[in-house]
Amino acid sequence: MCEKELILVKDIREYIEEKEKALSPHAAKSFDTAGREEYEDLDALRTEFQRDRDRVIHSKAFRRLKHKTQVFIAPAGDHYVTRLTHTLEVSQIARTLTRALNLNEDLSEAIALAHDLGHTPFGHVGEAELNELLPEGFRHASQSLRTVDVVEKQGKGLNLTWKVRNGIVNHSKPKGDFLTKQIIPNISLEAQIVRIADAIAYLNHDLGDAFRSGVLSPREIPNKIVEVLGNTHAQRINTLVNDLVATNENISGFRGNFNSGKVQIQMSEGIKKAMNNLRDFMFERVYEPEDISEQGNAARRIVRVLYEYFQKNPSELFEHNNENGLTIVDFISGMTDYYAVRLAENLKPGVTQGIEKGRGVDI
Repeated sequence: MCEKELILVKDIREYIEEKEKALSPHAAKSFDTAGREEYEDLDALRTEFQRDRDRVIHSKAFRRLKHKTQVFIAPAGDHYVTRLTHTLEVSQIARTLTRALNLNEDLSEAIALAHDLGHTPFGHVGEAELNELLPEGFRHASQSLRTVDVVEKQGKGLNLTWKVRNGIVNHSKPKGDFLTKQIIPNISLEAQIVRIADAIAYLNHDLGDAFRSGVLSPREIPNKIVEVLGNTHAQRINTLVNDLVATNENISGFRGNFNSGKVQIQMSEGIKKAMNNLRDFMFERVYEPEDISEQGNAARRIVRVLYEYFQKNPSELFEHNNENGLTIVDFISGMTDYYAVRLAENLKPGVTQGIEKGRGVDI
């Protein structure tokens, strides 16, 4: 490569960073990431957030998401959402929102792609069981951060930037009003968008899977939700995304009506109320019943058998890092559904009975 070509390559990242100056003053900038745990020289082609995104996509934990449950365990059809397709939908919605609000699309994409890397097999049923088994409890958001920090690359971690790591650990939302007026300290607007995009994605695709499985029919959605958000998957997402853009457009600076104070991503009150109603409806009719279903109980047994076995036989763990006994959690939370089922059945034949029951007709 000649000297002229080397100069051109070196200029690419700097050119991208220069273009970022046109983003909203509220946007995170790739030249101001708050750093990495271990210093690294800058890349010639990619910004720091682009490098983080690429590291996530090429990680083993990201690959395993394709065989992890979203809500319905071992469904009968091919079109049910997995943890991987959920992640991709979150990323798409987050990118649309950040671009429309003139924020940093690369940062929101990196956070979105990494947000569920620490999720357990069997969805939130697996998470709930580990939370009961561990004296200190278990949060998949914290485990996602641990996965990128110390589990990946044989214990070396991915060495992501602070702003991506902060978005990962703060993406989860408590049951109830998912969009409170309390601002999480030091959280970027891009990370706030991922929190909301996560809820938009899972509420809508989980509703579709509930229809697909026969757990719900479209007629059962309360009118107070349908009348505000719409009656189809596309209508609901379009309503929510457009409301977010309209409510927060003074963040972007596109129209000269710029909010220079401290800001937080918000929804209009009517749309937020309808989304909270949809979330409550999904907990009552889908999430909580699935937790105590035959498959949910089988999933809990599997996680419990694995945890208790490796507590008694820690030498058999594929150890990544021996910190406070959490290698058991690293191992179990990193498993795919398939691997967890096979391993548990080998350790205790018959324990997986009921897990492969399958649900509904694929449509």
